[in-house]
Amino acid sequence: QVQPVESGGGSVEVGGSLRLSCGASSTLSSYDVAWFRQTPGKEREFVASINWNGDTTDYADSVKGRFSISRDNNLNAVYLQMNNLKSEDTAIYYCHASRWTVGDYWGQGTQVTVSS
Repeated sequence: QVQPVESGGGSVEVGGSLRLSCGASSTLSSYDVAWFRQTPGKEREFVASINWNGDTTDYADSVKGRFSISRDNNLNAVYLQMNNLKSEDTAIYYCHASRWTVGDYWGQGTQVTVSS
């Protein structure tokens, strides 16, 4: 079992950058990890994912070319680099870890606010 913990959220102006981190109390290295986000009144939506060894990534169309997901299994961390942020990127961002033989786990989320 793993408990993801997000960090790095905050407030930034339009066009700015933030880097979110996802860590855990136990190892993330055998888990596929994804970032999701949610705004009030809307369903949680997929943002980006990376497989357990980092050789496969995927992105929502809305963030392609602006966001980059990566991981450092030596540091037990997954990152989401967010560049050229837009106001519509404002949301709570959640880290999700999954391993099909074990289960899937959500973090508590970190707020990202982009203002003009």
